[in-house]
Amino acid sequence: MGQLDGRVAVVTGAGGGLGREHALLLAAEGAGVVVNDLSNAKAVAEEIVAAGGEAVAVEGSVADMAVGERLVAAAVESFGDLHVVVNNAGVVRDAMVWNMTEEQFDLVLDVHLKGAFSVIRAAARYWREQSKNGATADRSIINTTSSAGLHGNVGQWNYSAAKAGLAIQVVNAAIELGRYGVRANAIAPMARTAMLAGNPGFSAAVAAPQGEGVLDRYHPKNVSPLVGYLAGADCPFSGQVFSVTGGHVGLYGGWSLGHRIDADRQWSVKELAAELGADSFPKAIETARQRLIPVEGVTP
Repeated sequence: MGQLDGRVAVVTGAGGGLGREHALLLAAEGAGVVVNDLSNAKAVAEEIVAAGGEAVAVEGSVADMAVGERLVAAAVESFGDLHVVVNNAGVVRDAMVWNMTEEQFDLVLDVHLKGAFSVIRAAARYWREQSKNGATADRSIINTTSSAGLHGNVGQWNYSAAKAGLAIQVVNAAIELGRYGVRANAIAPMARTAMLAGNPGFSAAVAAPQGEGVLDRYHPKNVSPLVGYLAGADCPFSGQVFSVTGGHVGLYGGWSLGHRIDADRQWSVKELAAELGADSFPKAIETARQRLIPVEGVTP
C-alpha cells in the first residue's frame, strides 16, 4: 500500500530532472500520474507503467492555455478524478537587466507563471464544479518556486520575478480555493538539474560527491518525498513555502514586519529621515540580512 493510493496527479515539466523524479515517486506511492513536458513525457510514462504504476503522457507547453485544459481532462478521463497538481515546468534565459530582451523576459514568465496559471485555472474550474455537485475530496497544488524568487539572484530578473509569483500564487490559491477542499503550497528546491548544470556559479557547488556511502545531497530525487507528502490527503499544510534539498526541509516565515514606527499624525520627510536613519532601523535590516543563510555555501 502506497501513501498516495487512489490519488491522481498532474506533473508538469516531468520529462526529466525534478519533474521526472516527482512523477516516478508519486506513481510508486500509488498515484495515477499525468506526465507533461514538451518532449520525453511518453518515455517517463512508459517507465512508470513498466514499473507497475499508472501513467499517461500529455506533451505540450503549459504556456498554452489549451494544454492546461488537456492535462485536467486527461486525468479525469484516464483515472476518474484529479487530486494533485505539481507545477514544475520551467526554463531559464539569464541576462543582466540591461541586456535582457523582451523575448527572454516573456518566455520565462510564460512558462513558469502563466504555465502554472494555465493548469491551476483548469483544475480549479473542475474542483469547483465537483464541490458544487457534492463531490468533496482533498485537493493539492504544489508550485515550484526558487531561492531566486525568494531572495533574488544576479542575472535572473525574469526568473526571479516568475518564481516569486509562483510563491504568492499558493497563498492566493489557499485563500480562494480552500472552500473547495484545495490546499496549496510551494517548494524551493536546490538540486542538480539541467538548469543549474549550465550555470558556472552553481554547477560545481551541486556536483555529485565522490566516494561510497556519501549522501548525494543535490540529487533531484531527494526533493520528491516532500512533494509526495504535500500531495497526500492527510497533509495539514496550506499557503506555505518550503525549502528542500537532500537531508533538509525548511518552512519559510513569509514576509513580516521586522521593525516599525508609528504616530497618530502624518510623518514629515525630515522626521522620517531622522527616525529611519537612527540605529534601530539599520540594525533591523542587518538582522534580516543575516537570516538569509545560503544552503551549503551556495548563494541563494
